Formats: sequence, structure tokens, C-alpha cells
Amino acid sequence: MVQGKKEPIFVIGHKNPDTDSICSAIAYAYLKNMTQEGEFVPKRAGEINNETKYVLECFGVDVPKLITDVRTQVKDVMIKQTPELRSEITLKEAWNTMRDLREATMPVVRDGKLEGIISVKDIATANMDIYETKILALSQTSYRNILETLDGTMIVGDEEERVTEGKILIGAANPDLLENYIEPHDLLITGNRYESQLCAIEMNAGCIVVCMGAPVSKTIQKLAKENHCTIISTPHDTYMAARLISQSTPVRYFMRKENLRTFHLEDYISDIREIMAKIRHRDFPVLDRDGNYCGMLSRRSLLTTDNKKLILVDHNEKSQAVDGIEEAEVLEIIDHHRLGNLETALPVYFRNQPVGCTATIIYGMFCEQQVEVPKRIAGLLCSAILSDTLLFRSPTCTQKDEQAAKELAVLAEIDLQTHAEQMFRAGSQLLDKTPEEVFYQDYKKFSGNGVEFGVGQVSSLDQAELDALRPRVAEYMAGAVGEGRPILFFMLTNIIAESSDVIFCGEQAAELIREGFGKEVCDTEGWIRLPGVVSRKKQMVPGILAALRK
Repeated sequence: MVQGKKEPIFVIGHKNPDTDSICSAIAYAYLKNMTQEGEFVPKRAGEINNETKYVLECFGVDVPKLITDVRTQVKDVMIKQTPELRSEITLKEAWNTMRDLREATMPVVRDGKLEGIISVKDIATANMDIYETKILALSQTSYRNILETLDGTMIVGDEEERVTEGKILIGAANPDLLENYIEPHDLLITGNRYESQLCAIEMNAGCIVVCMGAPVSKTIQKLAKENHCTIISTPHDTYMAARLISQSTPVRYFMRKENLRTFHLEDYISDIREIMAKIRHRDFPVLDRDGNYCGMLSRRSLLTTDNKKLILVDHNEKSQAVDGIEEAEVLEIIDHHRLGNLETALPVYFRNQPVGCTATIIYGMFCEQQVEVPKRIAGLLCSAILSDTLLFRSPTCTQKDEQAAKELAVLAEIDLQTHAEQMFRAGSQLLDKTPEEVFYQDYKKFSGNGVEFGVGQVSSLDQAELDALRPRVAEYMAGAVGEGRPILFFMLTNIIAESSDVIFCGEQAAELIREGFGKEVCDTEGWIRLPGVVSRKKQMVPGILAALRK
């Protein structure tokens, strides 16, 4: 999350969304953006059905992006934009950078990809523990690094070359002793002693570091070139040069690059708190889904995490809400169903009206706030009302729903009857779907008197299509109950006949049908036709709840 940027507020319907859930989310997000500051973004908690897809395409509206879990993620908290280090810089430069920026841990990055991390502790350990005189060769240190660390000047040689062999020596002894322990490719730190410099060249040393800025004779320079010996001049004395030279080693040699504990932008904070508690790092690298470095996540940033902010439409029960709702901050609820069991930490704006569709409520809010309804939004709201009320046939339909749909049809420039038939036929294309896809196309969970149950529903204009679906869905439901799911009901609703074939499955399911609807049920058949029952909200669910109370 970028500092100073306000996070969007998501407007979202229930899982397994229907046309009302999707269209109401889009329309209400538009209304909020027109009347309030901030960014309101419509989202969906599940896959859309064919009917909804037809409606969105009809009015040229994009499908809202899917979000299946609203728990706080790494991308929702403050990610520290810690500058990147290059793997070839010296330990000295890395230390100076970390000291100036007051950073305890910094990332080492190349071409956007994390190569490793280096900490103050790593540098301190390197400075205290380096007793290896061949450290420059082991780390393949470049002469450029040595020059930078020693504030040196290249007298003879190529700064792009690297030290690949030899050890570090101090030329404190006389030449007679030096020639006994200088070996080929060694690096000799010495002063302005001509004899020591000549001895090093004759013994095939790889580099001579001349301290105190002492001049180097032309003869020594000529001999060094002929023998491929590098000469560097430094203004520092021998003690300081010897102390600094190990700090010219590249960061890549000391950085941690194995088993790095990194997090990704999509990771959930609730999942990583335990990991952070076990690993005593102050900062952790954050990567995007392509593995690119994004910044550092600090322990302190978790103390001020902001939960995702939501507005719920067309539902108010936790079982129907997007996963992770308990970690989100719900700001508003706009709904037309019975009051559910969703709890909020703070007071919220809650609007619930006994109408047939959430879209009817939202259209009323457009009118109340005197906001013009664009053609595409009018088309979405009208379609949602037609869908939820089955073209005013459902017992949930009220005068407000019908009046709203007629006014919206004028704004959307559509014919109610024609549009409804086309919409229903698009949604009736069910036979090419799997039984599971059909079952979850519009499925909701409920509970009453301590008993959980689920009710799914599809609608069609074609009874033959419903008849073909019934055995396939029944077989799937039997397997689902066998996996430990609650009592299940599924409504195959014939819009024209205004009736539903209800498949039931699970212990007590048949008894609940008998008690709730006063119908004799054949347990072995596993389904019953209920004439006049077309509404899940106002007929099916209340009937089951009444039976449970008995």
C-alpha cells in the first residue's frame, strides 16, 4: 500500500451471485462515486451465471473482478520502499548506505529480482570474523571495488579485472624476507620502498598497493606492466589500508541468499503473523506474483493494519458473505431479505426494505439523492428486478418493484416483456453445465433452530430442460450430503407454470417438506412439485424455518 493513498471500498454481493447481487453492486458503487469522496469499486464473490452474463453484455458493462477472501493482505498494509542495493557494491558502501538511511536490513536486487538481503549484523559479522587472507580472491573482488574502498588511484592495470588468486600481505619486512613469503598473484600493501615494490614484481605478485600517496617510479610502472602486476595508490597509511581492504569485498559474498523468508503481496496477514513471530527479523522482503521485489514489510507495520472496507448488497447473513468477512470492516448493508446473523464491530448504515429486489431499493436511493440514472445503470437495475420477481410473477414482488422496473425500462430504452424473455432464455442454458455448476449457480446457506440447511435455485422457461436436470442434480446432492454437508434443497422453477420441482436430500429433509408445505412426500423419489412456489426468499425458506420451529 502506498503511503497517503486511500484504499478503495468494495461493494459486493453474496457468494454464488445472481443478477440482483451483481447489478446492485455495480449500480450502488456508481451512486456512491457520484455522491461521496473516495473510490467505490464493485466486486463479485463468485462466478456469474448465464443470465447475468447476458445482462452485462447487453448493456456493455464489464464483469466485476472476483474477490473470494477479504482478509487483510500484505498489499493492504504499509510496505516500506527500502532502496535496493547491487550485489557488486562493497561492504563499505553498503554500510554507509544503511547508516545514512538508518536501515537495519536492505534488499539486494538485480533486474527487479531479489538476489538476497544484507543486514547490519551481516556486515558486523563480516568485519569481525574476516581472518581469511584470501578473502579478495574467494569473493572475486573487482579492482574497482578496491579503488573505491581505499579512495585509490589506478597506476597500472584495469579496474574492471577481478582478484581471482592470492592472499593479502603487508610489506613491513625487508626485501630479503619478503621474497620468502610472497607468492604468485598475492596482493602486497606497502609504502614507498622501491626494493619492496621490485621484489613483489619479481615474485609475480598480482597487485601492489602503495600507501600514503607515495609516488611510483616509472621503472616500477614499466616492470609492473611487463609482468601483469596491478599498482594502486592510496592516500591512507598502511594500517588504514590493511583495515579497509577487506571491506572492498562485494555484498554478494556475504548476503543471505539461501532459504530467504519472503512474503507476497497476496499473502494474508493472519497467515504470516505466526511466521514473523518465529523469525526474529525486523523486515521481510515482499514480492509480487512475478517474483519482482516490491519493498520491505516491517513488524511495526502490522500494528497499524487497515482492514478491507466493504458495502454489502443483497445479503446480510455471514454464511452467504465472502470469506474473511470477520476481518473486514463493513460500512453499509443494503438488502431485502430477512435479518441474518452477521455481526459488525461498529455501527453501520443498514437499509432493509420488504421489496422483491435490492435493485428497487437502490433505484429509490438514486431518486432520493436526485442523481441521474445512466442508461446502462438503468438497464442493470431493471434486469435485476425482472430476474428477482420473475417478471412480477413472484410473491415477493411489490408495487414498488413493478413501478421501479417500468420507470427504469423507459430510461434503459427496453421493452420489459421482450427483455425478460431474452434474459430468462439466456439463463436457461443449463444442460451444458455440470451438475455441480448448476447446483451452485444460485445457492445460499441458512440456519434455524440450530439446524443448518442450504437452498439452491435455477429458473427456466422450459419444463423439459428442468426434467432433464432433475436426476443429474439429485445424484450430485446425494454425494454432497454424503460428504458431511447440511440438509439440502434445490428448486427447479418453471417461470411460465409458476411452480417448482424441489429436490431434497439429507436427514429430516422430507419431514421438513411435509411440515412446511403440508404435502405428502415420497422419500424414495427425493423430489416433489410445489405449484405456486417460485420464491426462495418468501416461500421456500420461510416454509422450512416454520417446520424447524415446530
